[in-house]
Amino acid sequence: MRILRTITEVRAAVRDARRTDSSVGLVPTMGAFHDGHLSLMRAARAASDLVVVSLFVNPTQFGANEDLSTYPRDEVRDAALAEAEGVDILFAPAASEIYPDGFATNIHVAGLTEVLDGASRGAHHFDGVATVVTKLFGIVRPDAAYFGQKDAQQVLVVRRVVRDLDLDVRIVACPIVREADGLAMSSRNVYLDADARAQATALNRALDEATAVFDGGARDAGSILSTARRVLDEADIDPEYLELRDAETLRPLGRVDRDALLAVAAHIGAARLIDNHILSGGDVAAGPTATEVRT
Repeated sequence: MRILRTITEVRAAVRDARRTDSSVGLVPTMGAFHDGHLSLMRAARAASDLVVVSLFVNPTQFGANEDLSTYPRDEVRDAALAEAEGVDILFAPAASEIYPDGFATNIHVAGLTEVLDGASRGAHHFDGVATVVTKLFGIVRPDAAYFGQKDAQQVLVVRRVVRDLDLDVRIVACPIVREADGLAMSSRNVYLDADARAQATALNRALDEATAVFDGGARDAGSILSTARRVLDEADIDPEYLELRDAETLRPLGRVDRDALLAVAAHIGAARLIDNHILSGGDVAAGPTATEVRT
């Protein structure tokens, strides 16, 4: 595995691979790898001749009071894990490489970014995501890019960027990877002490119980959400949001008569955590297979 720091180096490496008609898979990350990240690398490795993983803690998607300065970083560990998964290139640029002096372009996706995490974290968050992902697509020019379904809203935003800007890349959303007790894997889980770690398991329990109510025939959003809220209340969790929205448009739903995103976010201990289920005829998106959408 090669660790490359510059756009010029990455473009040269991809250009060399393209000479032999090699397919290219990209896994965009902010590092602090866990099994969720590794599952994306495995999916890319299974489908691509050249696998590029970006490791870049993107400053433009953090707010003034968020954890940019303390976000977990361990490039040596991350590099070892990526190499063990057969990654070919780890692209680990400095912020100045991605955002040089005079950088003045910002990509905003209207309609999907004002709700859920957009409402909680601010419009800048998804603007930062959309801009850096578009830059990575331009640098690597992958055939496919791999994202985790845990960040469901991010996946929708990226798909909209690809569709609206006619970018020639296939977006693959891979299933949520969970700990044995159901907690969705996240780089921010390292912030949790023992008590907060135990409390955090209520997030997925709440989604599981709400999904069970849906599977039992409930379609009224109020009934489904009240089931989830009861579990959170019992765990003394006051969610930042707990909502049912259309799984494609993120419009609010009063009744689940189409694919729906059941999403939750909460501050638990020192961590802000998110999780979600997709309600679709009783199925949950975090199942055993990836969802691949050509846009």
